[in-house]
Amino acid sequence: MTMHTGGKEMLLQREQRVVFQGDSVTDTGRDRDDFFGLGNGYPAIVSGTIGSLFPEMRIEFLNRGVGGDRVKDLKNRWKEDCLDLSPDWVSILVGINDCWRLYDSNDRTEPALFESNYRYLLQSAAARGASLIVMEPFYLPVYREMEMWTEDLGPKIQIIRRLAREFKAVYVPLDGIFAEAATKREPSFWAEDGIHPTPEGHSLIARHWLKALGVL
Repeated sequence: MTMHTGGKEMLLQREQRVVFQGDSVTDTGRDRDDFFGLGNGYPAIVSGTIGSLFPEMRIEFLNRGVGGDRVKDLKNRWKEDCLDLSPDWVSILVGINDCWRLYDSNDRTEPALFESNYRYLLQSAAARGASLIVMEPFYLPVYREMEMWTEDLGPKIQIIRRLAREFKAVYVPLDGIFAEAATKREPSFWAEDGIHPTPEGHSLIARHWLKALGVL
């Protein structure tokens, strides 16, 4: 059954399973002992919104974000925490820690390795028949020293955009979305430390995720 919302076709179908993957921005304190634990961020907002609007569709959401993860960490746990869950959709938001570790630990993730690992995530999920949702990593320069981060993150975002096109993923350009939002309120309103979203920041992510999937 295809649902239409406001003249748009919703991409999600009845009784599908969506797996959210990523780092702490996705993790948001989820209960590891609860198979269906969503945490208190954008995955919970997405699930609650769709469940309230379309309860009859019985769409299932799983959160497997892990705080601190880089792309290589997702790759290491990808089989257990993604492929073995038989998702119909895989939603990925990762990459900020690949940038951050350069500036807080002098631990660089080279672009070629970043691309290779990210490609593995998309390729292996697509090979299992999953549809893909790719979200840009983002940050807001709450502190002056963060202004230089774009030198490392910018090329990685370009890699993600290129891979999203190649794998025909639904794409959510969060870096630009947050940059625009920061023209309306101070950056810390959206992400207190520039990285981890506030409730308003998580709502912003959820709203654009839902728009990209044709829900709103």
